[in-house]
Amino acid sequence: MRIAAAGISFGFDARTGLLDGFTVEDQGARIAPLHRAPWVGTEEVMPPDAAPLMATLGGDFFCAPFAASDDGSPLHGWPANTPWTVVTTATGLVRAVLDHPVRGATLVKELSVTGGQPFVYQRHIFIGGSGRLPVANHANISLKSGGLIRSSAKSHWETPRTPQESDPARGRSALAYPARATDPRAFPGVAGPVDLTRYPWNPRHEDFVVGVEARGHALGWTAVTRPAEKDLYLSLRDARRLPMTMLWHSNGGRDYAPWSGRHFGCLGVEEGAADHMLGFSTEADLSGPGTLTLSPDGTAETRHVIGAIHWPSGEPVSSVTLEGDILTVSGEGGARRSVPIRGDFLGV
Repeated sequence: MRIAAAGISFGFDARTGLLDGFTVEDQGARIAPLHRAPWVGTEEVMPPDAAPLMATLGGDFFCAPFAASDDGSPLHGWPANTPWTVVTTATGLVRAVLDHPVRGATLVKELSVTGGQPFVYQRHIFIGGSGRLPVANHANISLKSGGLIRSSAKSHWETPRTPQESDPARGRSALAYPARATDPRAFPGVAGPVDLTRYPWNPRHEDFVVGVEARGHALGWTAVTRPAEKDLYLSLRDARRLPMTMLWHSNGGRDYAPWSGRHFGCLGVEEGAADHMLGFSTEADLSGPGTLTLSPDGTAETRHVIGAIHWPSGEPVSSVTLEGDILTVSGEGGARRSVPIRGDFLGV
């Protein structure tokens, strides 16, 4: 299923709730920033223990619980691994209901676009349910030719307690675990300091690092410049509700199937509330809640925006600001773009 408006479109795969094929037409450029694993679309048989999401890995999907499983769910939970029933389609809109409950809740997904705006607006609404649930959007950015990463202010960056890959017979991680640094350009690595603002920084590795949002601001953003493509990926959220930016560096660091040493150039930009992924900090150190809390007699929801714009300078981003219905992106070298947006969507 394809959802479109003037200058923007995306696909929706109801088998796993995947947002894929996200494309923006901007200033004469066609921008398609999302990653697709090399086995997707080849009919390659996945290992029997692989989560269903692995067969279509890429795009952007919603995780609940993020980076975990419960109630018998596969990795990243039922929303990323089981079918959705589409209940509404209209110009620029798809609304679907997950076929499986999550902690007793009914989960509704709403994805929409507006003509002339380079953004996909995402809502995930839990109706009922109970308990604390770690959540995150999981966008996968294609950086085959490298990228430059910037974000809204962070108090610090840290890795989880354990590495992504610890058995050298299966793969390798190159960051220290757990570790913490206030400067992402000098993060502790196995072989010395690592610059997390650039991708790639290692020829073969699998790593995960968390940016803990600084307090005192509402608009959380991550901007990934792709200099070779002359474009820019944007991720926007309310930092008071989703206080963690989690970066998954997947660059040839896993040797077992289906990865098989061939999964390169993927940066996961995962915005959420998932304090179990912290190596040192606790929920008290965050600018917002460490999980989403479900309400047996009410609703709970997350909102997230992804976007892409033409960015011919190829420079890293210095700031992203929102004024009314205009989002302004400024570069470290003086580049500047102002684009229309639904300014009230995130509530910041």
